[in-house]
Amino acid sequence: SSTVTYNAAISACEKGNEWEKALHLYSNMSQCMVESTTVTFSAAISACGRVSEWQQAFELLHAMSSGKVEIDTVVVTSAMGAACARSDAWEQALQLFSVMAQRKMEPDASVLNSAISACDKGGEWEKALQLFSVAMQREAECTVFTFGAVISACEKGCEWEKA
Repeated sequence: SSTVTYNAAISACEKGNEWEKALHLYSNMSQCMVESTTVTFSAAISACGRVSEWQQAFELLHAMSSGKVEIDTVVVTSAMGAACARSDAWEQALQLFSVMAQRKMEPDASVLNSAISACDKGGEWEKALQLFSVAMQREAECTVFTFGAVISACEKGCEWEKA
């Protein structure tokens, strides 16, 4: 089908760090009335995330949520990865974390680590601790990276006692 062909092409663009071409193909799908799927969005968001184009990744996520395409953990992880690469995107990372909670999605360790890391990079140690606290209450999977990101955030906030 045309969707499968477009998805393969967008995935190839993702792997080749050609995010602009991936977005062009995605846009072309809409113009040609070809249905976008979770795979389509995941590949396009990941392509944007690989080159820290978090605004584009979040625009795609918004388009996905306003359509009839289901948002899954893989898509959220890709968008979160794009956000955590930038220090000015911690608010978007927290929004994404909230979207997961609203949709009753359990964040995996990768999403949790990315959200805490985004707060760390943004100098938001209190937010990082809040996320960690929520994760502990939910008995979410934490890794050595989770603890490292929380410790780093507290260190940057000169709150090493809290770590």
